[in-house]
Amino acid sequence: MSLEPRCTATAIGSLPHSDPNAAVQVVLNAIPDAPIWPQLPASGMNEQMEPQYSEGIPRVVFDRVKDRMYIDTTGDTSGDLAAFYEDYLAENVDKFQITSEFSKGIYAMEAALEAAGGKRPFVKVQVTGPVSWGLTAVDENKRAIYYNEEFMDVVVKALAMKCRWQIRKFRKFAENVICFIDEPILSAFGSSTYVSVTREDVVAKINEVVEAIHGEGGLAGVHCCGNTEWSILIDAGVDIVNFDAFDYADTVALYAEPMKRFLESGKILAWGVVPTNSAKIQAQTAETLVAKLHKGVANLAKATGLSEELILRQALITPSCGTGSLPVADAEKVFTLLRETSESLKKEIAATLAATR
Repeated sequence: MSLEPRCTATAIGSLPHSDPNAAVQVVLNAIPDAPIWPQLPASGMNEQMEPQYSEGIPRVVFDRVKDRMYIDTTGDTSGDLAAFYEDYLAENVDKFQITSEFSKGIYAMEAALEAAGGKRPFVKVQVTGPVSWGLTAVDENKRAIYYNEEFMDVVVKALAMKCRWQIRKFRKFAENVICFIDEPILSAFGSSTYVSVTREDVVAKINEVVEAIHGEGGLAGVHCCGNTEWSILIDAGVDIVNFDAFDYADTVALYAEPMKRFLESGKILAWGVVPTNSAKIQAQTAETLVAKLHKGVANLAKATGLSEELILRQALITPSCGTGSLPVADAEKVFTLLRETSESLKKEIAATLAATR
């Protein structure tokens, strides 16, 4: 893969709006070249990170009284699992669709793109990553489903199929469909809480989803909103690494050799330079964020020996995380600053390239 987004802006999934059409307009106004479908956690339990991607996974139970979801692993599960694998092996992708009960944003964005016509350079879709899903979702005894080998295989394959379904739905609207695998829990990788979670297993699970995305012609990205071992994502075969470049910009330079190989192969860093904390966002302007990004890029260039120009050509610009937990006004400011920061950087790149001709 060799692609130059040149600081095009995209975003992580969630917005705090309750009206999907209002959220779609925020997205299209701010990031028209790489829009996302908005996840709307304020709509209720169905649009939370794990439930939103639960359809098609056998034995999922919703306890609406206690506002929780779990997987019932009791009794004879063979029939349910056999039915799942039959659909999976038959590549019955529509069995793993995300219905309007679990995402209003997908269908609102689809309608808006249909009405607008034409193709965008990118459309971005997303799924909760298998590691984060598996370590957060639980069985009937509140044990993380990640530690149930049989059901965890189902989870990985179901999430892979959901990526495929999304890419098929949106590829008519874009030259390239990006699918982010959201893995916030990787910021705790290596901690005592997850001491039994091995690097090899994380790479294998993410790679299975990456391969499904590639099989549909999509670009695979992984988003982690904290610090992690970034080489894990590179080893998993992703095309895009998305990281919090507001608070952790220097961390990617600690993996200089893998980052150098990653970028030299034409792949992309998505710099989450726009903070998604209410206090932090109020103190920022596009100018301060451009300056912060340049500092991070310079640090990575020094560590890798790559030119700053190359790093910026192979950059996407994003918020540091989703905005679903922010007040609506603050979330909309994030998207405004995202647009302004991207536009400023794109002008810089265009001027640099023009001067070298």
